[in-house]
Amino acid sequence: MKPSYEFKKFCLVFLMGMLIFFLSGCSKSVVRNQSQPEGYPIASDIQTTLQRTIAPGPTPATAINLGEVSKYSQYGYGNWTYGSGLPYDKRLDIMPAAYSSLAVTKKTKLLNFFIISDIHITDKESPNQLIYLQRLHPKLPVGASLYSGIMMYTTHVLDAAVQTVNALHNKANPFDFGLSLGDTCNSTQYNELRWYIDVLDGKVITPSSGAHLGADTIDYQKPYQAAGLDKTIPWYQALGNHDHFWIGSIPVDYSLRKDLRQSFISDEVFATGDILTNPAIINNHDYYMGVFDGSTPYGDIINAGPVGNFSSAPKVAADPDRRSLLRMEWMTEFFNTSSSPVGHGFNLTDVNNGFACYSFVPKSNIPIKVIVLDDTQKEDDGSADIHGHGFLDKARWAWLKKELADGDAAGQLMIIAAHVPINVEVTAPKSEMGWWLNPQNAVTLPNLIAELQSHPNLLMWLSGHRHLNTVKAFISPDPVGAPEKGFWQIETPSLRDFPQQFRTFKIYLNSDNTISIVTTDVDPAVKDGTPAATSRKYAIAAAQIVGTWDVTTKWNPTNDPTIKPMPTGSYNAELVKQLSAEMIMKMQTLYP
Repeated sequence: MKPSYEFKKFCLVFLMGMLIFFLSGCSKSVVRNQSQPEGYPIASDIQTTLQRTIAPGPTPATAINLGEVSKYSQYGYGNWTYGSGLPYDKRLDIMPAAYSSLAVTKKTKLLNFFIISDIHITDKESPNQLIYLQRLHPKLPVGASLYSGIMMYTTHVLDAAVQTVNALHNKANPFDFGLSLGDTCNSTQYNELRWYIDVLDGKVITPSSGAHLGADTIDYQKPYQAAGLDKTIPWYQALGNHDHFWIGSIPVDYSLRKDLRQSFISDEVFATGDILTNPAIINNHDYYMGVFDGSTPYGDIINAGPVGNFSSAPKVAADPDRRSLLRMEWMTEFFNTSSSPVGHGFNLTDVNNGFACYSFVPKSNIPIKVIVLDDTQKEDDGSADIHGHGFLDKARWAWLKKELADGDAAGQLMIIAAHVPINVEVTAPKSEMGWWLNPQNAVTLPNLIAELQSHPNLLMWLSGHRHLNTVKAFISPDPVGAPEKGFWQIETPSLRDFPQQFRTFKIYLNSDNTISIVTTDVDPAVKDGTPAATSRKYAIAAAQIVGTWDVTTKWNPTNDPTIKPMPTGSYNAELVKQLSAEMIMKMQTLYP
């Protein structure tokens, strides 16, 4: 029997309906995939530098320029292999001369935390960078901080580091907290800071600005889903000089260049003089500084060169999200977060006055206090120099002394966490990172060190800023009678520049009532083929081309005997500290 007309009609309608339903589902799937970008997983083999290190290959014989990124693979730049692990260097520098640790064991773990620093999240398409100055000074190490191919991948490296932290947190002893020591942004911009916070919060990241060139096709421009820091890990934030100075160097509103703030959101590429040679010529219009072309796979630099080579000012797509943040605005942005604690430490201070110092106790049952100190220069300090020096105004100096005195009185061991380290550079102005000599600086470096050594409960000063892994011992002024007045300084390197690492810290109470600080460098576990893996290659290539290997592994301008070489740029150590008689009694009571 032949099917009826009505039955045929029913079948046709049914099939059409199914087709529409299917196509609708496909359409929704496509839209959903477009609105929910995928993330970049890290390698599954998670190891620290205790097990293996990143060993760069030899510097190739053929010399090329830093900007010739497309030639890196051709000539062998950026190649690396895994090398042997880096064991802990047990350091007794601040202990009495007769001290022996042979029979000492680690009795109680007090804290476990991690430090990241100098991430330098960069809006590579911003119109007011200083890219062209690197071409004028191709072998000057500081030039690589103004331009390098790794600027294309700053958010991706942070995301890989966060995933590595999460893996260590889940696989080993959980972290009690994390701390970032500043220079989150490269140049004070709102979008740079948002990318940084959003990576830690696990948001979708669109790592481009302006016209968003190449966002559909170029790896470093494509939106992606950040993993986000494990929500059980609270993280805290310190302020760096790049977070509130243009390119980390010049006050936005107090410099000779009156259009500096407007230049962030302008559509005109910035022009200036060679301010690496002479900062006073910032008002010159000698060279257009250039931007990255996000539509090119190697981030070609465009709109750069002598002003005379251009018939008119080169243009870019302006973007209001590039606006420069005031110190107060920068701090306030940390309250717009989905991770904990809200404010990330700035909830503990006076944000409205831009006072970026606070303290916190990570674990209520452990007598350790972390003092987060802003030791960067002030915007209105009157200096025409590069603003990378260590500095404390009267308010911060008074606050620090009170925090230290309160910690002693409360029987708390103390950690100072600040962006700028102390006494590892020659005094300013010979070093742009030395302690600043100026009447507005409320304390001289010798007086600061003397104050710190008067507080026997101070364990260490943690810092970033120099992108190095240096560990320095501050030996007690009375090493025989009061060795407890000594303390350690540990620097954490940059996540942008080689070796692109973060640090972990475990603090132990030992069986003889001394303290051991075990600090380990960690390479982000990047997966082959991901943007973070490309960044590692570019970071190694930059070190090879500019020639910063000796700086990274042996930097010691003060010839300090307590500063040791840093093999492959890394340094792992167990740092032993003597406690005062009062703290020994307290610890014996708490941990019999």
